[in-house]
Amino acid sequence: MDVSSVACTQSWSISEDSLRRYVRFASESCVQELLMSASSGNSSCGGDGWKVLNLNNGVEISKRRSGSLHIFRSRWLLRSVSPQQFITVANAIDAAKQWDPDLVEARYIKDVEDNLSIVLLKFGENSKPLFRKREFIVYERRETMEDGTLVVAVASLPKEIAAGLLPKQNNAIRGLLVQSGWVVEKLEDLNSCVVTYVVQLDPAGWLPKYFVNRLSTKLVMIIENLRKLVQPNPN
Repeated sequence: MDVSSVACTQSWSISEDSLRRYVRFASESCVQELLMSASSGNSSCGGDGWKVLNLNNGVEISKRRSGSLHIFRSRWLLRSVSPQQFITVANAIDAAKQWDPDLVEARYIKDVEDNLSIVLLKFGENSKPLFRKREFIVYERRETMEDGTLVVAVASLPKEIAAGLLPKQNNAIRGLLVQSGWVVEKLEDLNSCVVTYVVQLDPAGWLPKYFVNRLSTKLVMIIENLRKLVQPNPN
């Protein structure tokens, strides 16, 4: 039996302290990256590396590449939707339903801190190939900045840590998928907000190329569908 076979048959667990240290550091870094992405310029190809792919009806889709990383950004001015309204649907579970509707199980499994939780996402047999019969364990961190900006950071845990949380299910757990999140900025019109949704694709490069190419369209659909959850009948 080779080493990989042994790794698949053995189970292990992760300590609370190790989990807390990892997700605290990773989520704090993710929050800062989200804020930097949201504050970057809007030029068609600025010095910050962002290139605008589409700008239509107040929706901007941009892309930045760093090595093998593909980072996409969707920025949208939402009228008649307050930051407090949108933040209720800016979470790991509601977003996962938009990525693939065949989400057969979604639950918060652990609160690491008051604003930091671990979430299990399980997709079924009818999901798209990327998600089919896979389980993802992600952290979700929620922060309110001094200026009132709301930030939600969501990212998959590395496979080794995820498997340690659910050792009996580690064969179904996929490794690192995405780093993502929302930055929701308030405006002078308190009933409107600017939403920036950022998704960083897996640096391991296992994602299909067609999925990368279609992601810009998917980002628009996700924010639109989340908006409809809090504003079903816009004026």
